[in-house]
Formats: sequence, C-alpha cells, structure tokens
Amino acid sequence: MMQEIKPSEINGNFIKLIGSDWMLITSGNTGDYNMMTASWGGVGFLWARPVVTVYVRPERFTHGYIERTGRFTLTFFPEDKRKDLAVMGKESGRTFDKKHYPGLTAVELPSGQVTFDHARIVLDCEVIFKDTMSPGKFVDREPLEKWYNDEPGGGLHDIYIAEIKHAWIKTGD
Repeated sequence: MMQEIKPSEINGNFIKLIGSDWMLITSGNTGDYNMMTASWGGVGFLWARPVVTVYVRPERFTHGYIERTGRFTLTFFPEDKRKDLAVMGKESGRTFDKKHYPGLTAVELPSGQVTFDHARIVLDCEVIFKDTMSPGKFVDREPLEKWYNDEPGGGLHDIYIAEIKHAWIKTGD
C-alpha cells in the first residue's frame, strides 16, 4: 500500500538510492509507456520547488515519451528487484516488450502516470527545464572523455529538471 507524502518528508539518502540502488524512469500512461533504469540524477530544491534532475540520452526510447508528455515518474524498489532493474536498463523498449515483463506490474497513479507494484518510493514529476549537454561546457574534461568519446551510438545526455508534483512511500505490506 502506498501513502502520499510531501516530498520533504521522504527519508533516505538519495545519493545511495540513485547511484547504488538505481531507479526506474517511466513516462507515458498505462496504455502506452516505457521505462529505463537510471543511476544518474539528483533531488533538491530549486525555484522554490522540490525538484529532481535526470539525464536521458536522446537515443533512449524513454526519451521520446518524456518529450511527448513532459512528465515522468521515478520509482525506487527494494533490493530484490535489482535483477528486473538490470533488464530494464539493458533492453530497449523498441525491441523488447517491457510492458509485459513478468517482474514488474504497472500501477496507475491518480495523475495518470505509471509506477510499479513493489515500489518503496515514487516521485511523480513534471518537466520545468530541459537542456542538452555540450562538449564545450565541460570544465573538467575527464567525464566527457570517460563517458562519451567511446560510446557506440551514445550521444550526450539531455538534462531534465522536473518538479516533484506528488510523492508516495510504501506503508506496510
């Protein structure tokens, strides 16, 4: 069972949640959506709003959904879902039917956005800013060289800053 809370009431270390535990970025509605695993992002406060920042390459299938809807959810799971998250990060929704993957069952939020059963934290977000990384803006060139120069078919990420419109946490079983 999920309970809606204020974003400021979420307990947890988001550096660990995002960087180590991973998250699913999902965009669309229960009839048509896609998701991808991510381990890059941030949570904070900007322009007097609770926000998240996520990074999505234009080549990713989920990117098109975010572009069309201007919305996405971030879903954080317990450790026993790591195998499922690995599949969602490795496989493309263009060639793999993620919606019918047996490890994850879609759940519609009151906003119409998609999350999944077994979620422990869900952030329902609306994009308020977008930009594309540019090679000339890297002050420290090491991340550019490490993460982009030898990536086959991988361009620089689009940066999305989105307001957290709703937050839910798992309560009980």
